[in-house]
Amino acid sequence: MYHAPRGTSDVLPEDQPYWQVVEQTGQSVARLFGYRRVRTPLFESADLFVRGVGIGTDIVEKEMYTFEDRGGESLTLLPEGTASICRAYLEHGMASLPQPVRLFYHTPIFRYERPQSGRYRQHHQFGVEALGDEDPSVDAEVIELGWRYLTGLGLRELSLYLNSIGDFRCRPAFVDALKQYYQPLKDSVCTECRVRLERAPLRLLDCKEDSCQILAKQAPHTLDYLCSDCNDHWQNLIIYLDELGIPYTVNHGLVRGLDYYTRTVFEIKPHEEGSQTTILAGGRYDGLIEELGGRPTPGIGFGSGIERIVLNLKRQDILPPDFLLRPVVIVLLGAEAKIAGIALASHLRDEAIITLIAPSGRSLKAQMRYAGALNARHTIIIGEEELEKEIVLVRDMDHAQQKEVELGDLIKALKS
Repeated sequence: MYHAPRGTSDVLPEDQPYWQVVEQTGQSVARLFGYRRVRTPLFESADLFVRGVGIGTDIVEKEMYTFEDRGGESLTLLPEGTASICRAYLEHGMASLPQPVRLFYHTPIFRYERPQSGRYRQHHQFGVEALGDEDPSVDAEVIELGWRYLTGLGLRELSLYLNSIGDFRCRPAFVDALKQYYQPLKDSVCTECRVRLERAPLRLLDCKEDSCQILAKQAPHTLDYLCSDCNDHWQNLIIYLDELGIPYTVNHGLVRGLDYYTRTVFEIKPHEEGSQTTILAGGRYDGLIEELGGRPTPGIGFGSGIERIVLNLKRQDILPPDFLLRPVVIVLLGAEAKIAGIALASHLRDEAIITLIAPSGRSLKAQMRYAGALNARHTIIIGEEELEKEIVLVRDMDHAQQKEVELGDLIKALKS
């Protein structure tokens, strides 16, 4: 028997209402802020991610799905969304548009990593990007958008974690201090962190090993090494978030795992113990477009994992609106009733009433069992006697009550 590849999952019909409400809420909130949808290919030149994401990152070194096509070009399935958006910004001359250019996307993401709850080798993201403006008010806008998106879904007990990692002018001094702190502790960190100490020191603060997390808590803080411009940017962002009333916690160990981040980085996590941690994360990437060959162009955005959000909706017992919609099932007795029932079903659908016809040729009892299995709110029973009287029997499945309704009054009766 064939199975879905490891690290992938099927989204079955019973989960579709969750996915629909997540996607629709993201789209509605993004449009409220003036963001427009963009779609990029599911694969790009491998070099786009090597240059943009960074050679020393886990994504590039361990997780990318890279292949050579028949023309000999090295291509990579999207491991993240931002680099593709920046490539599209450059390729289509969006720098000539009013800045910042505000974009949002829904896309599958592919990473070869160890599958676990809420984390898949193919997962799906909703994300936004604002390109062309370095003002901290844009940072606050993007964070507010993400906060409204998650709270608009009904998610409770969320925590926003915030930090600034400076830029390419002030970060070298912090990296030097970080190396000086970790050098005597080299034998105390995990094997991967020994490599990070030489190749990607910031990632030392992001290690998930318990022993490394203890050491990271005593490490130097990025905020203590910010240059005047980065410090002003940070202080203004804090003022704006306070004015918006969005609660946050400064997390000195928050650096994110991609090389292109500068200044603001943030994550949103649920409080529930045992729930998959980060459900939305992002930051500023003022040097990325320049790294890809464009002119210096600031940018900021976030990505959110739809699978993780759905997982948390279920854990908090939040039902999407469509989940509460229940069908009407038409039960037909006889060939003449079947003809009338097909026409009636079409009429009910014209009125936006979800309508199914029970399998014909079965007994009344079997058709009623079918309606019960579909969690029908009402059944409409039509037989020879009902046809003669031009009525139907409407059965309330929740209260086991049944009444005669004239055909002309049926729509009003069902909607009431």
